[in-house]
Amino acid sequence: MLGTMNSKKLLKFFLVFDLLILIILFAYFYLNQEKLKINQSVRASVAGEFVELSDGYVHYEQKGPLDGELVVLVHGFSVPYYVWDPIVEELVSQGYQVIRYDLFGRGYSDRPNVEYDLNFFVHQLDELTTSLIPGKSFHLMGLSMGAPIVATYAHQNPEKVISLSLIAPEVLPVVEKDIFPMNVPLLGELIVGVYLVPFHLPQSQIDDFYQPEKISGWEDQYRVQMQYKGFKNAIFSTIRNLVKIDPLPEYEKVHQTGIPIMLIWGREDQSVSYEAIEKLVQVIPGAEILFVEEAGHLPHYEKPAFVTPEMIEFLKSQP
Repeated sequence: MLGTMNSKKLLKFFLVFDLLILIILFAYFYLNQEKLKINQSVRASVAGEFVELSDGYVHYEQKGPLDGELVVLVHGFSVPYYVWDPIVEELVSQGYQVIRYDLFGRGYSDRPNVEYDLNFFVHQLDELTTSLIPGKSFHLMGLSMGAPIVATYAHQNPEKVISLSLIAPEVLPVVEKDIFPMNVPLLGELIVGVYLVPFHLPQSQIDDFYQPEKISGWEDQYRVQMQYKGFKNAIFSTIRNLVKIDPLPEYEKVHQTGIPIMLIWGREDQSVSYEAIEKLVQVIPGAEILFVEEAGHLPHYEKPAFVTPEMIEFLKSQP
């Protein structure tokens, strides 16, 4: 009799467990918004241009006078090149030729199945500039996660970089506990697929602004890229590889090259703390510093009328 009762309890446990697994799998696949593939038809339907590099096609825009000084813009963790919208036209009007592009895994660039680490993004920047502007030097701007990318590229290729602008730069290294439990096999995939990508990421983007009520359609614009296969994997791989990045040594190395550096930071930034900025200033003494009042993680977007003229003045001050 006791054996029969234990068998029934065991059977009930497995039934509940199987049901739970089914619910989880259903949620994982039901919430997956990646229904489309970026192909030639998609590329032909969107603004901008495409160039094929060794890891796939890259979506970019090259705008401005062909004889103008070059400025290359590198965005951050997940918002594509439209994050530069407020400053591009002003740079062009001042005679600069501007190149901005989507990092692999974002926007309309391809989503190769690779490790999305710092070296991968630096390699993308190197191949892109070699392809589009071979043999030319240029000003380089990096936003948030884009800052360690441009800093690494700059100290590896100092002869190509006229100046370096760091906007709301990622400074402090990410440690394993910061991404827990996304660093746990299977559990991480589940969290990213069921919660982080479909809900948290698009909804949290508005937190980058000090006055989000003034920004309309930001989440809808962000969600466009989420419908293309590979986005979730790219974001997940980037998160797991963040622990391998220690930005401060990269900034210190680029300072040692003598490349002029400008640092721009919004005082209401909730992603990069003032303490982090203080540490950065210590390793890049002599950098031109611009603190922006009433601005969050995207000071150039919230305060373009203030930030862009300062950017341009810094660019024009370089020989």
